[in-house]
Amino acid sequence: MTETIAQKQQTIAKEVTLKGVGLHTGKEVTLTFKPAPENFGYAFKRVDLEGEPVIEADANYVVNTQRGTNLEKNGVSIQTSEHVLAACVGLEIDNVLIELNASEPPIMDGSSKFFVEALEKAGIQEQEKNREVYVVKENISYIDEETGSEILLMPSDDYQITTMVDFGTKILGTQNASIKNLSEFKDEISDARTFSFLHELEMLLEHGLIKGGDLNNAIVYVDKEISSDTVEKLKKAFNKETISVKPNGILDNLTLHYPNEAARHKLLDVIGDLALVGTRIQGKIIANKPGHFVNTQFAKKLSKIIKIEKRNAVPQVDLNQKPLMDVVQIMKMLPHRQPFLLIDKIFELSDTHVLGSKNVTMNEDFFRGHFPGSPVMPGVLIVEAMAQTGGILILSTVPDPENYLTYFMKIDNVKFKQMVVPGDTLVFKCDLISPIRRGICHMQGYAYANGKLACEAELMAQISKVK
Repeated sequence: MTETIAQKQQTIAKEVTLKGVGLHTGKEVTLTFKPAPENFGYAFKRVDLEGEPVIEADANYVVNTQRGTNLEKNGVSIQTSEHVLAACVGLEIDNVLIELNASEPPIMDGSSKFFVEALEKAGIQEQEKNREVYVVKENISYIDEETGSEILLMPSDDYQITTMVDFGTKILGTQNASIKNLSEFKDEISDARTFSFLHELEMLLEHGLIKGGDLNNAIVYVDKEISSDTVEKLKKAFNKETISVKPNGILDNLTLHYPNEAARHKLLDVIGDLALVGTRIQGKIIANKPGHFVNTQFAKKLSKIIKIEKRNAVPQVDLNQKPLMDVVQIMKMLPHRQPFLLIDKIFELSDTHVLGSKNVTMNEDFFRGHFPGSPVMPGVLIVEAMAQTGGILILSTVPDPENYLTYFMKIDNVKFKQMVVPGDTLVFKCDLISPIRRGICHMQGYAYANGKLACEAELMAQISKVK
């Protein structure tokens, strides 16, 4: 279930820009990170295109994972999104807009290091709303039968990740990498660079797919005998006078940061790809032979599970228990009276949420005129009952609630999911979206019947003292 925990959302304090070359296009790219409002998440904006279209970082927009995670929305593309997104997640930034004047971010050194540095330079800004985190309650897995790649997500107190890679080559055997908390990302993972095998590099060169890839942004593992013809091609492609193979089997373009740098980079990719779930995760990921395809397929599966669970997250309440407030106590706080008092009991009340209920019977006044032959509770009255439940929350903040009236200011995003009929018991849950200020309350309300979500809405109300 998705739960709100007592951590605040974060964005960046100011915008910050970096420039570099796109790996596949070889073109100069300018990337600007910009602060974004609460509940915005991550999104890319193509400022080089007409209308400056925005593509949200959403697993459902993944179209290709051949050489990185590529997104597309309405024909507009973002290529290799994972290193930028990993930096945002690794620094625990929740909301940021990423502006680009090309289809792909600059490759930089093939890691997330430069993005992390830029974001830290911009500064991290705490926001008012609480962060939503998906707390894993049971194991969730995805297996790619063709490759044997597998991702398993299990319950844990933190977002933990372990990657295990095995490429079946002598030069790069089995490697593992782990982090036990995102706080380790910056120092342990962010500077792990992307890598390639010589046979892949030859193919990419032939197809003209790494125009921006000089040998400073990829570790190249030499997994085969290197021919003089290949040496000449590499020298020409990367504008080097000499190219040779080091004793540890990598080209002499750079030095490994870690013996297991490949596994660490795969961990970086997992973090970046799972950012596409759109929700923070509290759970342990074990990724065996991960790759962009399996990562993004798992992200799609997880986002679907979260959406379904959120929709059907019925509050667990014993309707037979003694309530916190019965109807008599409710009437001492709310000014409403029959037939317009639409809640019977309050079961929970805190600084940020309230839980109440209403028994729907055939005796309701509205059933006399609203589809008498097929009685259905009017949707507007479900919203009104939800608002009355929220009224208890807002009125509980003043010492003399009986002297106040509650007025609607705004109702947004109302959705009706199923009918409510006589015999149903409605359970209402209202959560604060932001702190109550100057008597104004902004809430997310849910109404449940028969174990399913019946209605949801964003409500804004204000209390005013009776003159």
